[in-house]
Amino acid sequence: MPLFSRNPAPAGLTVTEAHERVRTGQAVLLDVREADEYGAGHAPGAVWQTLAAVAAGTPLPEAARGLPVLAVCRSGNRSRKAAELLSARGVHARNVTGGMRAWAAAGLPVRTGTGHDGQVI
Repeated sequence: MPLFSRNPAPAGLTVTEAHERVRTGQAVLLDVREADEYGAGHAPGAVWQTLAAVAAGTPLPEAARGLPVLAVCRSGNRSRKAAELLSARGVHARNVTGGMRAWAAAGLPVRTGTGHDGQVI
């Protein structure tokens, strides 16, 4: 028996798997980066809540309720932590492996809040 009990980290999804699930309405993309990062460029349709807010137990944005949540950040580290925290709260959450860097590298869209081409910072 282990010294402590802990739920394993939720399995990650590739950016193409995440894009398809979001595109087909099977999940919602939750961007957990800071405001300046999100503002510079995010996946179209992503909802935003910082990792700090997730860690503080802030309720998810309305658009992220009732569907599986796919957490994304710049590289996948913060979003992995967010997925773990959300899973511990009973939310069906998974991490997007490689984050927005991998998203952009795969040629998937990155937009600003005004719909212009964005960048991952």
